[in-house]
Amino acid sequence: MMDLQERYEAREAEKLYNIGFAGFKSEAVTILKGKKVTAGPLAGKSYAELHDVVDAVTPALSRHGLGASWKITKDEKEWLEVTCTLKHIGGHSESVSMGGPPDVGGAKNAIQARASTVSYLQRYTLKAITGLSETGDDNDGNSHALDEHLADWLATVEACVDMAQLKHTRKDGGASFTKRKDVPGYAKFA
Repeated sequence: MMDLQERYEAREAEKLYNIGFAGFKSEAVTILKGKKVTAGPLAGKSYAELHDVVDAVTPALSRHGLGASWKITKDEKEWLEVTCTLKHIGGHSESVSMGGPPDVGGAKNAIQARASTVSYLQRYTLKAITGLSETGDDNDGNSHALDEHLADWLATVEACVDMAQLKHTRKDGGASFTKRKDVPGYAKFA
């Protein structure tokens, strides 16, 4: 009897979550790209920093009984994983995880490299769990979406710490560009 009650409560909590999430999505939250890249191959491009994403989504999430939080779910020398959980006050939650190597690009020390990766993963998992993208992102295959895709892969390349990671990234990136039929993007990536 107790098991039946628990399953009923879980279904009701999921229904409340779905209602809250639908309300959140109806607000058409806009994430603005507040940071401009000043150097490197992406100079002149803009992106949203973590605080831009958090500031954009938090009020709307809260109005619908939702809240987001992160945990570092894998903390190894060469790999970090962050899990973003979206919880509803009714008790149901959903999670998404993403991982990557420490971002050793630029003049970062070891702690800064790890913090940079964690921040990056927090930003992308929050966007993924809420189903949002930054203004200017384009999902129909035009150049904005392609530029974002290239930027993500170039950041992954910069984060590689050895040849094994670089070879693995080249293989995965090549497959990703091939799948998108993005020959110019692959040429820049390669």
